Amino acid sequence: MRIIPAIDIINGKCVRLSKGDYATQKIYNENPLEVAKYFEDSGVQYLHLVDLDGAKSNTIINHKILYEIATKTNLTIDFGGGLKQNKDLEIAFENGANQITGGSIAYKNPSLFLEWLQKFGNEKIILGADALNRKIATQGWLETSETDVVDYILEYQKNGIQYVISTDIEKDGMLNGPSLELYDEILKGSKVKLIASGGITTIDDVIKLKKLGCEGAIIGKAIYENTINLKELMKLC
Repeated sequence: MRIIPAIDIINGKCVRLSKGDYATQKIYNENPLEVAKYFEDSGVQYLHLVDLDGAKSNTIINHKILYEIATKTNLTIDFGGGLKQNKDLEIAFENGANQITGGSIAYKNPSLFLEWLQKFGNEKIILGADALNRKIATQGWLETSETDVVDYILEYQKNGIQYVISTDIEKDGMLNGPSLELYDEILKGSKVKLIASGGITTIDDVIKLKKLGCEGAIIGKAIYENTINLKELMKLC
């Protein structure tokens, strides 16, 4: 299972939120590149980079940070936030993203998202299926829908999606464990490569996700708050 540390960006700084609430932001470092280099030095190969400013606007905003990390580390980056039109996708890939995660766009404009999937292939396009009380949430989690997350993933699987990042918003940033039952349900009902996100607190949580069959685990606040020692985790992996 891939270990994928997360860097969330607001105003060019590395932050974490609780349950996606922008009012709860805590700045951990004003230099995201410094954080990315620490991850790489710890043995990490992958990075989940989110433009939170872009996520609640209509375009990518923090692409310069993407470029800086992509050109000054060897990390494989999946990038999300603010991907609303073809131009945004071009900007993301031109600035070094290896994969992009489409969340709001996949829900609000599925025809365009499917065009991206067909054009770039399912190795490059990740479905962002983030949910609050099992219902898909969009626009930086500021809007919720009536669509069940499992049904949503299954429908996109029919259209060729392979990678899915699913965050239980109630768990995100709370350091009280991931949604094991939800992920188990997704994995038993589908054949997607599921990347778990939200609530991962301990190395034991990571082991449980691996046993479920998750393809990857995105870890954020647990690293920043040191409830998971990243170097120890990477040695274990």
